[in-house]
Amino acid sequence: MKRGVFWITLLSFMVVLMVLASCASATTTTTSAATTKTTSATTTTTTSAATTATTSAATTATTTTTTTGNWWDKTGTPQYGGEITIRLNRDIVSFDPYNSEALCNIEAAWMERLFTDDWTMDPAVFSYPINFRPADYLKGDLMESWEFTDASTFVAHLRQGIHWQNIPPVNGREFTANDVAAHFDRLYGLGNGYTQPSPALSTNPIAGQIISVTASGDYTAIFKWKIPNPEFVMEELTAVPTSAPDIEAPEAVQLWGNLNDWHHAIGTGPFILNDFVSGSSATLIANPNYWGHDERYPQNPLPYIDKLNILVVPDIPTALAGLRSGKIDVMDGLLPTDAQNMRGTNPELKEISIPAQNTPTVDPRNDVKPFNDIRVRQALQMAINLPEMAQGYYNGTVKPYPSTLTSYYEVGWGFPYDQWPQDLKDQYAYNPTEAKQLLAAAGYPTINTNIVADQAGDMNLLLIVKSYFANIGVNMDIRTMDSASFVSFVQTNHKQDQMSQKSIGSLGVGFEPLRQFSRFQTGYSGNLAMVNDPVWNAFYAQALAATTTDEMKQLLTQADEYATSQHFVISLLQPMTYAFYQPWLNGYNGQDDAISGAIVPRMLFFYPARFWIDQTMKASMKH
Repeated sequence: MKRGVFWITLLSFMVVLMVLASCASATTTTTSAATTKTTSATTTTTTSAATTATTSAATTATTTTTTTGNWWDKTGTPQYGGEITIRLNRDIVSFDPYNSEALCNIEAAWMERLFTDDWTMDPAVFSYPINFRPADYLKGDLMESWEFTDASTFVAHLRQGIHWQNIPPVNGREFTANDVAAHFDRLYGLGNGYTQPSPALSTNPIAGQIISVTASGDYTAIFKWKIPNPEFVMEELTAVPTSAPDIEAPEAVQLWGNLNDWHHAIGTGPFILNDFVSGSSATLIANPNYWGHDERYPQNPLPYIDKLNILVVPDIPTALAGLRSGKIDVMDGLLPTDAQNMRGTNPELKEISIPAQNTPTVDPRNDVKPFNDIRVRQALQMAINLPEMAQGYYNGTVKPYPSTLTSYYEVGWGFPYDQWPQDLKDQYAYNPTEAKQLLAAAGYPTINTNIVADQAGDMNLLLIVKSYFANIGVNMDIRTMDSASFVSFVQTNHKQDQMSQKSIGSLGVGFEPLRQFSRFQTGYSGNLAMVNDPVWNAFYAQALAATTTDEMKQLLTQADEYATSQHFVISLLQPMTYAFYQPWLNGYNGQDDAISGAIVPRMLFFYPARFWIDQTMKASMKH
C-alpha cells in the first residue's frame, strides 16, 4: 500500500454530529456580611507549607478590588455568576473514593483533599502541566501547614472553620482531624472498623507502607510510616492523580455503607451535586456555605460560578461541535489533527499545548507465550516506524523517538532517550527485516494474536500499529471495550489472554517518582503486562528505603533503563495534546486535571471554583 493512500484511508471517518443542549448562562448578584479571619501557617522542617493569609468576605459579590503589583493583575477582575460546561469522554461510574483508582469519577468537585496547587504560582514559573507536583509547588487545602517531626512521621495541621456541606447526616458540622483519620482508616484498612483496603489499592505496593493516621485534637492529623522516606509516600497518598485522597464524611459511610449512590454526595467542597443522568450529564451548583476564598483576592469568597455542568460525550466529533458552538467552554486532550482543524474553523478560541500524561503503549502479557520471549517483544518494537509515525500521524508535533517509563517533561528524572547507549537505540529503531529474523529465531515466524483495547483510547493509532505488525507476520485482532468494562476485564481481573491497550499507556509517566516504581511491580493492578521480574521488584524496595531526592533520582534512572532494555511493553510516541477554550473563560492555563476529559479530573474542587466567566464578552459573542 502506498504511504499516502495508507494515511488517507486510515484517517477518513464519517462524522456524526448531535445537537448538544444549550447551557444558558445566568448572572447573579449576592451580598455577604463582611468578616475577617486570620490564619497563621506553621513553618515546616522538610517541605513547603502554606503561607500566612488574611481573608475576609467581600461586601459585594460582583466586583473585587485589584491588588497592584501581582502577575495576575493582567488577567482582569473576577466576576461572579454564570456557569462552566466541561466534557468527559466516558461515563461517570463512581462517586466514592474507596472505589475509584481507575474508574471515571467526579467526587473531587464536592470532596476535598489535604494538598492542592498554588493558585498564586506564575504559570511562567510552573504551570502544573503533568501529574507530578514537586513538593515546592504544593500548598495546603484542608490543611494550612505540614511537617515531618521525624523520618517516619508526617503531621498535618488542619485549617479551622472548614464545615461540611449542610446536608444530612453531617448537617454542616465542622471538619476535624477525626474525619482525616476515618478516611485513611477506610481507604487502607487501618482499623477502627476497617480491616480491608480499597480493592483498587489492595494490589498497590504503596498501600502497605502506612501504619496509622490518628487525630491529635480537632486540627492535627498524624501519619505514621513503616519506612524512612515519608515525603515521597506522603505525595503518593495525598497528592496522587486519583480520587483516593478525596475525603468523605464518615457519617455518610456509616449510614449508607458506601457512597455509590450519587444522591449521597456530601463533601466540604465548593460544589454540590444537584443532578446526574448516567451516560449523559452531571449538574453541580455552588455551595452557598463554602469556606474557601480566592488566594489571589483573599476578600473574595468562592466559587465564582453558579453552576458546573459536566457532559458525557465519548464521541470526539460531537464534543468538538459543542466546543465550536459555545455549548462547551473548554476541552482538553485534542490530538494534532483535531487541533489543526479547530484553528481553521474557530480562530476565536484560545489554545494551549499540553504534554500527554502517558505514552500510548501496547502491553503484551510477559507471562504467556509467545510474549514471554524477549525476542518477540523486541521484534514488535522494531516493526514500528516511530519517525514515520511522528511525521505522518502527528504532523511533526512530537519527538520521534521511543519513551521510557518517565515522561520527558518530568525534567531531571528518569532515563531520557539522549542518554541511551547506541545498542539500546538500535533495539528500538525501525527494522522489519531484523524483526522477522528475531521472530523466526524465537520459533514464531507467524503469530496470530489479539489485543483488548479501551475504546476511549486512540483507535486510529492502534490501526496503524496493526498494519506495522502485519508487515512482519503478526496478525492482531482488535477487541474494544468501553472503559468500565476494560477496567474490570483487564485491570482488575487480568482476563486478557494476549495483549492490551489502556487509554493511557504504561510509559512516559508523569506521576510521582515512587508511583513509577510500582508500574511493573508483581501483583500491582496497573501492571497490565503481567511482568514478574525479581530485578524490577528489587528497585521498588530500594526506592522505599531511599532517604534523599538524589538517591531516588539515581534509582529511577537505573529502573527506567532496566525496563527499557527488557521491552516489558511496546513504546509508541509521547504526543502533545491541545486544549481549546472559550475567550470568556478566565483562569484556565492548561492545568493538569483541572477539567480533564479522561478518568479522574481530580482538581474539580479547586480550579473550577476559581475560574470565572466574562459574561459581557460572552453576551457580545451571542452566547
